[in-house]
Amino acid sequence: MPIPLFNSIASWFLKKRIHQIELFIKYPHEVQQELLHHLLSNAAGTVVGKKYGFDSIRNYHDFTQQVPLVTYEDIADDIERCRQGEQNIFWPTSIKWFAKSSGTTNAQSKFIPVSSEALENCHFKAGKDMLSLYFNNNENAQLLSGKCLRLGGSSELYQNNTSYFGDLSAIIIDNLPFWAELSSTPSQKVSLMSEWEQKMAAIIKESLEENVTSLAGVPSWMLVLLEKVLQQEGKTSILEIWPEAEVYFHGGVNFDPYRAQFQKLFPSNKFQYYEIYNASEGFFAIQDQNNSQDLLLMLDYGIFYEFIPINASQNQEQPIPLNAVQLHQTYAVVITTNAGLWRYQLGDTVRFTSLDPYRIRVSGRVKHHINVFGEELMIENADRALAMACEKFGLEVVDYTAGPIFMEKNKKGGHEWLIEFKSAPQDLDTFTHYLDQQLQEINSDYQAKRYKNMTLNLPKVHAAPKGLFYQWLASKNKLGGQHKVPRLSNSREFLEVLLALNN
Repeated sequence: MPIPLFNSIASWFLKKRIHQIELFIKYPHEVQQELLHHLLSNAAGTVVGKKYGFDSIRNYHDFTQQVPLVTYEDIADDIERCRQGEQNIFWPTSIKWFAKSSGTTNAQSKFIPVSSEALENCHFKAGKDMLSLYFNNNENAQLLSGKCLRLGGSSELYQNNTSYFGDLSAIIIDNLPFWAELSSTPSQKVSLMSEWEQKMAAIIKESLEENVTSLAGVPSWMLVLLEKVLQQEGKTSILEIWPEAEVYFHGGVNFDPYRAQFQKLFPSNKFQYYEIYNASEGFFAIQDQNNSQDLLLMLDYGIFYEFIPINASQNQEQPIPLNAVQLHQTYAVVITTNAGLWRYQLGDTVRFTSLDPYRIRVSGRVKHHINVFGEELMIENADRALAMACEKFGLEVVDYTAGPIFMEKNKKGGHEWLIEFKSAPQDLDTFTHYLDQQLQEINSDYQAKRYKNMTLNLPKVHAAPKGLFYQWLASKNKLGGQHKVPRLSNSREFLEVLLALNN
């Protein structure tokens, strides 16, 4: 079949999905309630279902009274039993895949169950919906006339008795339907390579031979790949290499600190950026409008949502259903899924920017903020202020982390930043003052604590040497994918380690 004809037929099929999306937009609460009852009915005969009386739950109130909120640590033993081969514990169908958590670095790995239903009706469905929404907004898109350059993490899979575990991207790639494999580059063999440097070289070698029309991956690592491509080919723009590239699907970290760098790589106002929000636990939201930072909450992926309002002091209240959320309030996300996670606290925080339809922005992680002095500095604030400061001084950021400077005797507290720039600012003090000014304008709590240095002193900013964050992640075998150092923390744990390397 000629490629243009394939693109036309495929885009027609993808657009048919828009009707179903419009249905859950029109009837969001009915769709969510029906989904909850379906999940409870399916799992009533499981160990967890019998323990909490799923068959007696008639409504959302019963659900909240009978099923407790849990964290990963609360269910780790049940997950380990399943990994060892025991089934029907928290989900009725056999679970043999477990996504080993990536993201921020900690000593304790998590193994998130991935059922066949979650793969098919959540992750793969979301992949098709990304394309459906994009084609719906861009009538002349030729995205499927070429291939998508995909960049996953360290994708080696490991067997554990009768189960398998690895990076979520590895599980997805290993189970991809044929149509997705045919439209992607690099090959499955290269995508599943575990050694990062060799994998990067192999990706470049294979992809240079293809007509890349779209890209997908975490911005920080995609930049590393694309800059290697430019260096190898002696070009200044990715569009010189892949002139038909038209969209980059990104997620995993806030895009603001990287936006200017990508605009240099793709110097065209026609090139699109589409954000997604997914994790090992599921796929949650997709940008559904051109040139927007708002993400449509996807309500028919086998995930029932609850939200915990978080006040300024980070005290958590009781969860509420979707129909009770309010605009611009910060919420911690709680999910119940078709992989057997029941009232699971995801750890992410979001804000609703629209209630009709339900659109969100990811504001950070419950544990990843700085609130030692009541300043309530979220990652979203830090990313935005840093992006504005870099734009002001013509700088580009590779990575950063920040933590508190604790009060000692007569010394006031503060924040300490370690930032890796592509090229360090000529005057770090001037940059620091401007960054502080932007933080105050964005965050009134931070501004109140900075007023006349009453509680917080001016931030202390260090310019890290080139490759510092890469070096640290490499030492932990955490290159690629969604691996990253926590950007904000209430402790100095990661900051101290990196400052030691810096010195």
